[in-house]
Amino acid sequence: MPSGPTHDPMVKSKEYGTHPGKSSRGTLIAIGGHEDKGGPMPILRRVAREVGSRRLVVATVASEMADEMWRDYRDAFTGAGVRDVVHLQLDGRPQGNDSLELLEGARGVFFTGGDQLSITSKLGGTPICERIHEMYFEGGVIAGTSAGASALSDTMIVSGPAESHRIGAALLLAPGLAFLPDTVIDQHFGERGRIGRLLGIVGQNPRTLGIGIDENTAVVIKEGKRFEVVGAGAVYVIDGRSTSYTNFSESEQERTMSVFDVRLHVLSEGDSFDLDQRRPQAASAVERQETVGVRDH
Repeated sequence: MPSGPTHDPMVKSKEYGTHPGKSSRGTLIAIGGHEDKGGPMPILRRVAREVGSRRLVVATVASEMADEMWRDYRDAFTGAGVRDVVHLQLDGRPQGNDSLELLEGARGVFFTGGDQLSITSKLGGTPICERIHEMYFEGGVIAGTSAGASALSDTMIVSGPAESHRIGAALLLAPGLAFLPDTVIDQHFGERGRIGRLLGIVGQNPRTLGIGIDENTAVVIKEGKRFEVVGAGAVYVIDGRSTSYTNFSESEQERTMSVFDVRLHVLSEGDSFDLDQRRPQAASAVERQETVGVRDH
């Protein structure tokens, strides 16, 4: 079993909740890190497009270089056409309604990279966090890159070995911001060889959907139902529901994991994935479907 503080991926975060009775959802954009900030910027321009003419809040709470990070993203988003960009930085947990005014009139929040535990430990249980959730359920845009992407799901990876997973390997998991249930997001995926640890998480709880995102690549998730891939790299989806056998219940801690009949999908730009049905769709098929829809109307 994993050592250190862990969190069962199937236990919903009571702290953030799932906003019972609220069915309207917005857009989540999870980025694998190192996205283009000075060239065509397809990912950041997509964030800008989703935000439109409203305010975007850049939250650098995960970073130890907050001011530098803020300047980079302020310039990038301004260049992408966002007219109103403001900075949210917290040295510690905000008291009362501190910094809430930054969210007034905002349509989007962008979490930068750094340490995902800084995001949840500083924001969890605060009026700011509650307002960000309300913004999402009102149709807003919540985006994150690197650590900011990991924090979007209800369970986030804090640390773990990248090599082939062993039964007793330490996978440190913690509650995330709970925008995307039953899902774990990993970033810098192909570049840092993280498929072993994501397989380890899905193998321990096959109901959890694992999403690994390469650098300069993103998934755009609409209303929690379907995502589209944007960017230069790949997105790996590990679905363990069809798993027929794992050896995680065995006591040999140094033994390498065995997982049979797990499903792996690899998606590239334009491909999409139905999160309810857990089925991928090729870009060409999506385009054909959209064309048919236009003709029918």
